[in-house]
Order: sequence, then structure tokens, then C-alpha cells
Amino acid sequence: MSQEKYILAFDQGTTSSRSVVVDHDGNIVASAQKQFPQIYPKPGWVEHDPMEIWSSQSSTANEALSRANLTTDDIAAVGVTNQRETTIIWDKETGRPVYNAIVWQDRRTADYCRQLKQDGIEKMVTQKTGLRLDPYFAGTKVRWILENIEGVKQRAKDGKLLFGTVDSWLVWQLTGKKVHVTDLTNASRTLLYNIETDDWDDELLKLFGVPRCMLPEIKSCSEIYGHVDKNLYPAGAPIAGIAGDQHAALFGQACFSPGMAKNTYGTGCFLLMNTGEEFVRSKNNLLTTVAWRIGNKTEYALEGSVFIGGAVVQWVRDELQLVRTAQELDWLATTVKDANGLYIVPAFAGLGAPHWDPYARGAAVGITRGTNRAHFCRAALESIAFQSADLITCMEKDSGLTLKELRVDGGAANSAPLLQFQADLLNETVLRPKCVETTAIGAAYLAGLAVGFWKNQAEVGKKWTKDVTFKPERDPQEMAKLRHGWDKAVGKAKAWEDPIDE
Repeated sequence: MSQEKYILAFDQGTTSSRSVVVDHDGNIVASAQKQFPQIYPKPGWVEHDPMEIWSSQSSTANEALSRANLTTDDIAAVGVTNQRETTIIWDKETGRPVYNAIVWQDRRTADYCRQLKQDGIEKMVTQKTGLRLDPYFAGTKVRWILENIEGVKQRAKDGKLLFGTVDSWLVWQLTGKKVHVTDLTNASRTLLYNIETDDWDDELLKLFGVPRCMLPEIKSCSEIYGHVDKNLYPAGAPIAGIAGDQHAALFGQACFSPGMAKNTYGTGCFLLMNTGEEFVRSKNNLLTTVAWRIGNKTEYALEGSVFIGGAVVQWVRDELQLVRTAQELDWLATTVKDANGLYIVPAFAGLGAPHWDPYARGAAVGITRGTNRAHFCRAALESIAFQSADLITCMEKDSGLTLKELRVDGGAANSAPLLQFQADLLNETVLRPKCVETTAIGAAYLAGLAVGFWKNQAEVGKKWTKDVTFKPERDPQEMAKLRHGWDKAVGKAKAWEDPIDE
């Protein structure tokens, strides 16, 4: 295929939509980004307007193409990657959502999940899905909309409504409301997909009260699903790659062999380790998930999710107003040699893996008269690294694989003090690639492989180049003491909101 062509990747995130244009060498030649509003109807509830998601995504596509001075004919394929678990139900005929998108961070179904656990349901759910019973996943969100919005349950049963994660919503819109699909990675995050039978699971659909007729068709991560509608940009281009954002980042980081892992330091932190063609059941409270499927080959991953990663930096900046920018926070953190005994546990939305405690809340412990704002900045960065290190310890135990290096990306991966502390904590090398936009790049690679733009994964793997290496510098015994302090601090934050049983 001629090298004058390009791939357009949609990267639909939690706070913004981005479109990037990628050339044959894997370079981003143009991009555009647009933020959209976060909706917080009640404490712990987080929503988006699905029409805002779509309009922000389509407008950035037009902008990126015009910045690169390209026409529709220059685009070989479109790839889509998305915030996972965020749940949308819409009308098949009108295309109107029946309710706002319920975002992955939303905790409104915590009590329902707790009840199911008390009823002894979780073991069956975990066996089938590889996931936990947690408000994080889409299944309980779908049920909430069906149960709580008037008339919706009946319309769903009558086959008038469609459910999808954000990838399904975007592809449906892009194809002029013709194609209702999802890929395996997004399906595997719904609590409705059975990882063993590789299909939607009737017992789970019954549990959550979800009619099968609402569900999208499950496809691989790299194939042609349909073409962009003639009235949209880039008209006629094949839509040929879909993966949830963390799976796309694992692919974009070229973590193609078992034991390779990446950590995305975004709003949350998402650590995935490739476990190859066997799925590993976690004994340490991690998730078993699909890494990707290309052709007939499915590969799996272990995943740990930290709900508040880089968002702790935004909190220190915007809510506490201790700094004006993330760069200032970084600089202040380097002015002190340590956090002076201060630990911040940013459990603002509960704790994710390996604790799975939706009732945990944020805590700052170890404050003394000498604690100053530099210590707060340092402790905020360290909290991101501590949470990530907890995940890696669990992954190594589960998989029997030893991490050789950690590849990192995401906005907070630009913080040198964070990555240095991470290397010290793990006592292993941390590598940041030249291109940290690995989510969008991963989606582009998946789409390009489907249309022959790139020959194979080996060709794609050669495009990954490292930029900065962080090697461990501190004494492992000193780091072990800090981890002990962190474990004590997490203990203080757990079950803070736990309702007292009457």
C-alpha cells in the first residue's frame, strides 16, 4: 500500500475526545482534541452526554484532517479506541439516548453489587467473566438504566433500544446508524461476556435483566466493521480497528510477548501484563481480560485498575490550589528528599485493584507540624507509584512471570520524579517511549493491520522506540519501609463510608 496514505485514529477519553493522523512510520502528523463537560448529578455519580461525546469526536476528526491538509481519499482506515465500561442505551430508530452515559467512575450501583456479593453470586460472575462484582463495569449500569428510567425496560424487551459501550456508539454513528458492533476487549468489560465460551452469557443477561436483542455483535480487534457514512468525514473509509483504551495502549507499547507490561498514568492508572494465549485466573484480586484478537488468535492479559492516578495531581492543583500547574507540582516535589512521613491515599472514588473497596475514601496520614506543600506534592506523586507497585506485586504472583521492565505512557508519565520513584519502588527499569500517545497509536496499528497498511505485528513492533530510561537508585530496604507505611495508610482509608448494618 502506498506510503502517502494515513490512518485516522479516534481516541475517545473520559474528559476529552481526540483524533490523530498517523503515518506509515507510526508518527503522529496531526491531532486535535476537544474537552467536554463532566456531569455530577449526586456524590459518586458521573455522567456524560452521549451527543457531546459524538459531536466532540466528529469535530476533532475534521480538524485533524484539515491540520494535516488531507482529504478523505488520503485515509486508508479508521481505528477507534475508547474509555471502557461507560454505558450508553439509545433508541434504534431516532438515535436518541434514553439517559446520559453512565461513566466507568460512577459508583451508584455499589449497594447493588454489595447485595449480590452477600448473596454469594460473585464467584459465578468471576468464573464466567474474569471480573469482579464492582460498580466499575457496564453490566450493573445497564441494569440501573433499565430499572430506573420510565418505560425503558419495556422498550428494550420490544427490541427498540440498543446498548453499547462508547466504541459501539461511535461506530453506529460513523456508519450512518447501520452497524451495531463491539470488539472483544470492550465486550470483556461488561460483566455480560463469558470469557470461556466467547459469547454473551444467558445466565448473566438474566441476572442483570438485559435483553439479548439490545447487544452489539462481538468482533475481533482488527477487521473491517463497516465504512464511514457518505455525509461524514472521512466518507467511505473503512472502520477497521477497535480496542478499549488500555488494550490499545498495550498494543501501542508493542507488549506482544508474555510478561511484557505497560502502565498508563491517566486519570486512573491501568496496568496490563500480556499473559499470552492462556488466560490466567487471578488469585490476588486482579482482573483477567482479553488483550486483543487478531484473525483467529486471541491473547489475554492480567489487569489492575487504580481509579485515581493522575487525577490526584489535578486535585492538588484545582481543589487544594497548592500549585498552579502540574509542572510546578513536579518541581516542588523535587525540592524535598522525601514526603517527610506523609502518605496520601487518593481513594476519592473508592479503591480499585487489589482492594475493590467502593466504600474507601481519601486519607492523608502522617501529617506533622513540619509537613509543607512540597511534601504534599511529593506524597501525591508517590501515591500513584505505590498503587501501581501494589498491582505489579499481585501480577507477578498470579502469572509466575517476573517483570523485566515497565513501559509507561499517559499524561502523568511526563513526570520524571514520579517515574524515578516508580523505578525505585519496583527495583526495576521504567521505560518511557518517544511517543506517549500509545492509546491512539495502538488503535491506528489495529486498523492498519486489517487493511494491509502494515504487514504484521513484527513490523509494528519495530516502530516502538524508547525515549527515557529510569533505573532504580534507592536502597531496596529503605523502599520496603516506605511500602509498609503505605500499607498502613491504605488500611486507614478502607471502609470509611461503609454503611452500618442495622
